[in-house]
Amino acid sequence: MNVLIVSNRLPVTTRVDAGGVTVVPSNGGLATGLRGVHERSGGLWIGWPGVPAELPTPIRRAIDQRLAAVGAVGVPLAAREIDAFYQRYSNGVLWPVLHDMLDHPAAEPSDWEAYRTVNERYADVVARRARPDEVVWIHDFHLMLVPRLLRERCPSLRIGFFLHTPFPSIEALATVRHHAALLDGLLGADVVGVHTRAYAARFLDAVRALLGRATSPSDVEDGARRVHVRACPMSVDVSAFEARATEPRVAAMASHMRRDGERLLLGVDRLDYTKGIPARLDAYARLLEREPSLRGRVRLHQLAVPSRESVPAYQALRAEVESTVARINARFGTREWTPIEYRYGCVDDVTLSALYRAADVMLVTPRRDGMNLVAKEFVASRVDGDGVLVLSEHAGAAAELRTALLVDPDDVDGLARSYSAALAMSAPERRVRMRRLRSAVRRHDVFQWAREFLLALGGGGAALVGRSAG
Repeated sequence: MNVLIVSNRLPVTTRVDAGGVTVVPSNGGLATGLRGVHERSGGLWIGWPGVPAELPTPIRRAIDQRLAAVGAVGVPLAAREIDAFYQRYSNGVLWPVLHDMLDHPAAEPSDWEAYRTVNERYADVVARRARPDEVVWIHDFHLMLVPRLLRERCPSLRIGFFLHTPFPSIEALATVRHHAALLDGLLGADVVGVHTRAYAARFLDAVRALLGRATSPSDVEDGARRVHVRACPMSVDVSAFEARATEPRVAAMASHMRRDGERLLLGVDRLDYTKGIPARLDAYARLLEREPSLRGRVRLHQLAVPSRESVPAYQALRAEVESTVARINARFGTREWTPIEYRYGCVDDVTLSALYRAADVMLVTPRRDGMNLVAKEFVASRVDGDGVLVLSEHAGAAAELRTALLVDPDDVDGLARSYSAALAMSAPERRVRMRRLRSAVRRHDVFQWAREFLLALGGGGAALVGRSAG
């Protein structure tokens, strides 16, 4: 059975330059997790190709041809739509609400209309392309109206939707003027998937309280239909991370990163206000205050991956983070030792694996996160069975990775104590904890995630998904 995948972005990135049009594979959890499903099922992947629609006709045709060659179909978006639908409504309004942050800007009517218009265009493209025997799998908060819009166009299709963010509290969701339309949009699906049971319970509470729908512990009434709500925690390609972690060049690079026996704390985050980076840095400074003996013997490497660089709130966050790094380095650093090694940018897969292998302590401390795949990438990379994971209790991954050191990401004193405990932890305890973490991640990798969801949707998941690590 074919699976037609729908997401805001495609699994390839389109580039247009003087040499013509090229497409290159995209990185990220969604592209990795669904690539095997896409290749095995023979279905299409529908999404925005990454460039504005205002291009000459020959270039647009060339983009369509390149995408068709990799089984993808582009949804054209004008520059003004990208700004209103993607930047202002999806990222400016929905993103903070979904993370329970109430100080979001109010949606302008024109931004909501752009969101509706783009969702309708996606539904139109899918309706034209979908065959009766296919299942359609729609992804994430940019496309919350598509399930209902597609149901109206194709009543008999099997439709699934997966939300990759947290599901918010009723109080947060109710602050969005069009919350009822968003919830009803999701109920056009046959199966709504989220990362954790807690998110599933929140979704059921919301449709009961805000829409007045009847619910059971795992279903919602939608007229004559029942919508199944399922917790399916997403993961990573464990086998790929394990294989890369054992490469000699990764081991050599990791050894070089561990300078003269220093203990290494590591943070790897997209530079986003949900990730808790300022509090993490403040807690590191608090650690150095309380334990002067660690000065010169421990170092924090913080990788900040650029994100939404044109948005003022993200520009302000970058300025705050970089000024905090400078302040801590000026206060505690010496000519021979820099407390924080900060890098703003991206690294290749080999360097990332080396960082994971080199770290004594991995700091994953988001204020709120749907899952956080960095935590699972770190665990998958620790083929040596060592290392300590400090993990926010508000990350979806905390529901599975119970032998991490779980922390309140807003409690600076508590974070500092957890850093100290992680650095002082004995080797036998580290190995017991890591063994259990690795068992959990290997048992439920990204292929198991896709398999479980497609089986719930009736899409023959076992035949369409690659082999799991466990």
